[in-house]
Amino acid sequence: MNSSETKQKDWWPSPAKLNLFLHILGRYDNGYHQLQSLFQMLDYGDELAFDVTCSAASDTDKERTEGNAPTIRMDIPLKGVPDDDNLIIKAARLLAQKTQCNKGAVISLNKRLPMGGGIGGGSSNAATTLVALNHLWQTGLSEDELSALGLTLGADVPIFVRGLTAFAAGVGEDITPAPQQEHYFLVATPNVHISTADVFTSPDLPRNTPAIRWEDYEFEKTRNDCQQLVVNRYPEVAKLLQWLVHYAPSRMTGTGASVFATFSDYTLAEQVRAKMPDTWQSFVAKGVNRSPLLDKLEQQR
Repeated sequence: MNSSETKQKDWWPSPAKLNLFLHILGRYDNGYHQLQSLFQMLDYGDELAFDVTCSAASDTDKERTEGNAPTIRMDIPLKGVPDDDNLIIKAARLLAQKTQCNKGAVISLNKRLPMGGGIGGGSSNAATTLVALNHLWQTGLSEDELSALGLTLGADVPIFVRGLTAFAAGVGEDITPAPQQEHYFLVATPNVHISTADVFTSPDLPRNTPAIRWEDYEFEKTRNDCQQLVVNRYPEVAKLLQWLVHYAPSRMTGTGASVFATFSDYTLAEQVRAKMPDTWQSFVAKGVNRSPLLDKLEQQR
């Protein structure tokens, strides 16, 4: 993607998140886990652009429609992910179906976040799609309605729809805004793929951590209950954590493979990043209490 193309498109932010902690309290009868976590929004992530199309085919717009149904597709399919499996396309189709919208969209993705890193790339993409197309298609769903739709796509999608750093409970749908001091984070991802399903079905996963009140959160008094299991199975994650913890408090986010270190100073975080081996993909971002997606939406109104 060249720079002129990037500037011409109207890009919507699709920010990353970190799980500052992740406690597993138990398991529901339906197999889902009862969780507590603090979702920290970042000011860095992917970007999405939407070329809205109409459903009525014309001589000049036949490519954009399939019969009388609106076309919803990626401008350039994500490598290794067919459109039918892409959460972006699933979110757009779900919104169209829910609202009986007669418009379509050709969607562009500027992919910056590593896939499968536990920093919310796919869930954030889905949420940005719901929020942006709800505005662009003028479908008029409320934030609550969009969050409910998002939950059918994934447990983390509602947190991105609401766009606030927040304490989450249940399976992730019970959300309480919980503003934090805005630190800087060095986020690094080793070249390994970790299956979330494998982690959550493991008999070795702790499932009895006592509940805490979000007002009592302190980083030092919490942990990621998935971390030890992943470290035992994936030496590269263990190596990355051992490297980072020499410089700053560090922890795995979600089920991995990404790991973050916390800094009060941007320059120091970048200095540490500069020392990092090239085998690890990394970036520095600021933790924010309000998602840049909400700022974009407000600017559009």
